[in-house]
Amino acid sequence: MYLFNVRVYGLLINEDGNILISDEEEYGIRFSKFPGGGLEYGEGLIDGLKREFIEECETEIDVVDHFYTTDFFCKSAFNDSQIISIYYLVKPIKPLNLRFKEVAFDFDTDGDIKQAFRWIPVAELDVKDVTFPTDQRVIELLKEKWKKQG
Repeated sequence: MYLFNVRVYGLLINEDGNILISDEEEYGIRFSKFPGGGLEYGEGLIDGLKREFIEECETEIDVVDHFYTTDFFCKSAFNDSQIISIYYLVKPIKPLNLRFKEVAFDFDTDGDIKQAFRWIPVAELDVKDVTFPTDQRVIELLKEKWKKQG
């Protein structure tokens, strides 16, 4: 039996050209990624992404456009499943009400699951700013697109 893990993520770029990054720690494992997460059974991609933004960022979003779907094999860092990630450009319906950080992993809470958010200028993004291979590929694509627009 083959296990597939479908993930959906939002690329939220503000009016200043900064993209939202989520720094997380789960049970001692730290990682940085774009906001989003796993699709639940019976859920569509857009509904899953909207749910994830409500859960993680406490905000509703509009999905603007599809950006990228994983086109290479990627094994999960957490189990034996194959990751398939779908990325969408999104915008918040209302201003974000989060405490933004300047430094990675600057958590306000203790516990087994922690999360903090920070903005990174798209022009300064580097693949080292995120942990997982699919997010790193998205950064390469964002940088290519940003150069063409600039």
